[in-house]
Amino acid sequence: MSTDMYQSAMEVAVYQLHNFSISFFSSLLGGDVVSVKLDNSASGASVVAIDNKIEQAMDLVKNHLMYAVREEVEILKEQIKELVEKNSQLERENNLLKTLASPEQLEKFQSRLPAEVLSPEEKSPGAAPAQHAGGSTV
Repeated sequence: MSTDMYQSAMEVAVYQLHNFSISFFSSLLGGDVVSVKLDNSASGASVVAIDNKIEQAMDLVKNHLMYAVREEVEILKEQIKELVEKNSQLERENNLLKTLASPEQLEKFQSRLPAEVLSPEEKSPGAAPAQHAGGSTV
C-alpha cells in the first residue's frame, strides 16, 4: 500500500477501519465484502461515505439481532404458557387424587417420600428432622 495515494495518515486509518468494519459485518451477516476506495479528489466526501456505510452496517446488525431476540422471546413466552397450563392441570389432578385416596393410601404414599419432598402442611407434627448428637459431620 503506497502512502502517496492518500492525503494523510487519517485517511489511511479511516480506510483500514472501513475495510475491517465492512469485512467484519459482512462476514457476520454472511454477505459479500464491499470495498470502497478513497480517491484523492474527494477525501472528505469519502470519509463521510465510509462513515455512512459503517453506520448502515451497524444498523443492519442491530436490526438482525433485535429480530432474533424478539423471535426467541416469543418462543419462550409460548413455552412458559404451555408449562403454566401443564402445571395447573397436574395440580388439579393431584388434588383430585388426594380427595379420592383413602387415609391409609395417603399414609403409605407419604411414608415412601423423603422428608424434603413433603410440604410443611403435609408433614406430621412429630416429624422433625433427625439431628446427630455428635455435632458436625464436616
